[in-house]
Amino acid sequence: MKSTLRRALSGTPSRVAAVAVAASLAMAGCSSDTKDDASSTAGAGSGKAIDLVGFAVIQSAYEDLGKGFAQTDAGKGTSIKGSYGASGAQSRAVIAGQKADVVALSLTPDVNNIVDAGLVAKDWAGDANKGIVSDSVVVLAVRKGNPKGIKSWDDIIKPGVGIVTADPGTSGSAKWNLLAAYSQALGANNDKAAAEDYLGKFVKNVVSWNDSGRTATDAFVKGTGDVLISYENEAIAARASGVDLDYVVPDTTFLIENPAAVTTTASQQAKDFLDYVRSDAGQQVLISHGFRSVSGVKPNGDVQGANDPANPFPTPTKVYTVDELGGWSTVNDELFDKENGLVTKLRG
Repeated sequence: MKSTLRRALSGTPSRVAAVAVAASLAMAGCSSDTKDDASSTAGAGSGKAIDLVGFAVIQSAYEDLGKGFAQTDAGKGTSIKGSYGASGAQSRAVIAGQKADVVALSLTPDVNNIVDAGLVAKDWAGDANKGIVSDSVVVLAVRKGNPKGIKSWDDIIKPGVGIVTADPGTSGSAKWNLLAAYSQALGANNDKAAAEDYLGKFVKNVVSWNDSGRTATDAFVKGTGDVLISYENEAIAARASGVDLDYVVPDTTFLIENPAAVTTTASQQAKDFLDYVRSDAGQQVLISHGFRSVSGVKPNGDVQGANDPANPFPTPTKVYTVDELGGWSTVNDELFDKENGLVTKLRG
């Protein structure tokens, strides 16, 4: 079933248990080149472990997914042995030989690189959601009480507003951030000149480029800048865990799409686990960690940490997608190429 988020991003009440994460990890991003690895085992029983290689921000969600899967008939006796770190680094680690049955990464290109190495089937994204298992949107995280009065993208390019973001040269999360900043300025006429002009002003206001979403969050929490470009799910998780910040969901934003796939050597139980992640029960677990459902699941109750617990996932006026901008190949060439990309040129 097509994602409710992709169709209309309809806001439906949901219940999120408070996410116990440390402040420095609460809004952890994912780097494309920097590895910040952590590992854990989740599940039940002493049966076969499923090796999962994932990007950092999903760790607590996938630990709960492992526990939920172990309670099913297909997952009885299994456990999830997780390795978590920067998405691009995780992708390269699998290519280099790290054992993996399931890969759950930030960007589709990170999975496609594993496909190119012959370790994931070419048709991995052949399901209704094109291999995507969790969604979020780009938000503007601000100081508690929003002292700068930041309500929109226009507000963050005003003089005296310091922007904190990850660096697209090393970070996958930064690409989502800058795509959001760029695309919202296109307008109804798809005005690339206006988008380039806006992005130039955005870049000038950046006071801290960081090698990953995690270090960007750390810098912001420690007092750098006035606004952090981040993910909605991470902002919700941060607030639920007690981090003192607010966040704004802009009227125009960008859809964050996180893929997952099994490797060519994966066991049937690993395949069943990915099916569980995609199922209504699995989507409920992801929603409980602040993600928006890719399959239209409507959770119940309030979301602790959301701006409005009774309406945690508001519907922005416009949500851009990578496909609308021509796909990853196009945006990587036009915006993020390390020699000729727009962002590279703007940064000098």
